[in-house]
Amino acid sequence: MSINLPSHYVSQFASNLQLLLQQEGSRLRNTVMSGDHVGKQASPVDQIGAIEMQPVSSRFAAMGRVDAAVDRRWVFPSDFDLPQLIDSFDKLRLLTDPQSSYVQNAVQAAGRQIDKLIIAAAIGTAKTGETGATSTVLPTAQKVVVGFGAAADVGLTVAKLKEAKRLLMAADVSPMEELYLPLGATQHDNLLSEMQIISKEFGADSAVLKEGKIQRFLGINFIHTELAVANLVGGDVTLPLYAKSGMYLGIWNDIITDISQRKDIQSIPWQAYVMMTMGATRIEEEKVVQIACNI
Repeated sequence: MSINLPSHYVSQFASNLQLLLQQEGSRLRNTVMSGDHVGKQASPVDQIGAIEMQPVSSRFAAMGRVDAAVDRRWVFPSDFDLPQLIDSFDKLRLLTDPQSSYVQNAVQAAGRQIDKLIIAAAIGTAKTGETGATSTVLPTAQKVVVGFGAAADVGLTVAKLKEAKRLLMAADVSPMEELYLPLGATQHDNLLSEMQIISKEFGADSAVLKEGKIQRFLGINFIHTELAVANLVGGDVTLPLYAKSGMYLGIWNDIITDISQRKDIQSIPWQAYVMMTMGATRIEEEKVVQIACNI
């Protein structure tokens, strides 16, 4: 990083450093369950399947037994860091101290990495079983195809949102659950062409639009992040709609920042260092729906 700092050398110009446009930190961290962990892997939840009452067919018969299906979901940590060197000689030529801005820039990147983990885990392969050796994919029944409700492949539509909501309701996801849908600017624009979104007649119970931005519709909270459009399947964007209890963020080490001098390097530069160890997983398949959108 220090090799690029001479571009900030000034005689009498800028008096501060400005971060270029970027997603500022995580927008999804508060939309999922989370917990702290240690070790090489962790199980955030043990799963117990549904059971049914049994009819009594005769009097004083031998008592049977009902065994609920059980499983275990796992989350695995990944390490991330971002070291930046700021040469002591460069600092003498700058009107401002770059350390705080560079640390802030790195923390924003750490937040975006958290969102990447959550989005990838929502539609990716989860690990289950006694030790996490079993791979569990999102079933086809939890996916809304790109051409749903249309004669051709289309972007995000109200018809797709309704189908995704139907799948969650059919799985008995609690109506009290908060639902979240990360989406990109293109998908947001797709919805602005839908009459149910822009007409006040369809949003009598809540404000769908606020200053041209979709807030909530069909009980779904919309969160804009361009990181959501990075997941491509067959050239289509795949968006995850999920209940909060259906996704999990495991935290081994939260975002840590450190500024120190590297006395092992010539000119004794300052190092702005940010690190974290986290992992994400899908907790339950029926609480997540994948929506395919044409781009």
